[in-house]
Amino acid sequence: MQRLDEAYSRTPTDREPHRVLAGAALGAAGALAVLVAILLVAVAGESYAARRYAGLCAGLGIPAMLLAVVVVLPASTRARLGVVAGSALTLAGVGLFWTAYPARWTGPGGMAFETTAVYALGGAVALSFVFSAVATFRRRNSPAGTVTLEVTRDGGTETVEVSRREYRRVRQAVGDGGESEVLEDLLEE
Repeated sequence: MQRLDEAYSRTPTDREPHRVLAGAALGAAGALAVLVAILLVAVAGESYAARRYAGLCAGLGIPAMLLAVVVVLPASTRARLGVVAGSALTLAGVGLFWTAYPARWTGPGGMAFETTAVYALGGAVALSFVFSAVATFRRRNSPAGTVTLEVTRDGGTETVEVSRREYRRVRQAVGDGGESEVLEDLLEE
């Protein structure tokens, strides 16, 4: 992308539709799994089987929603791999839960602490990489430092680098169809 206007003129159809669709499906599946877990506990909360399946659904739903974020965003490979690694740890926690609950959950030899620690560590790793991907995405869409403007006048094109403050001043003066004296002053500097 060579020009600033190309960064802001993208329409939603310019994004990769299969990634948006995959991310939306993954996020919806994760949210549905968490909803099923809540309903299982609400309806049959006294049953060990209901609690076990609710733990499975919620345990799988949360990392699915975290993965959905990095599927949709134009995240780096590092961020995607970080979320995948964190999600893999949460899956290990879900596996520990599935084998330990209810017989080996508490009491001597109970695995509640280990299971919770593995799942929490995986969730923290995945969430930190999601935050990183979101922060990087915001930074990419916000020009920092200097901005290069290409100005065409009298048949010629001139390139001008301006600071962020000057860019805002030019955008306010020219961007809404106003007079271009501010831009003329910048070109003469």
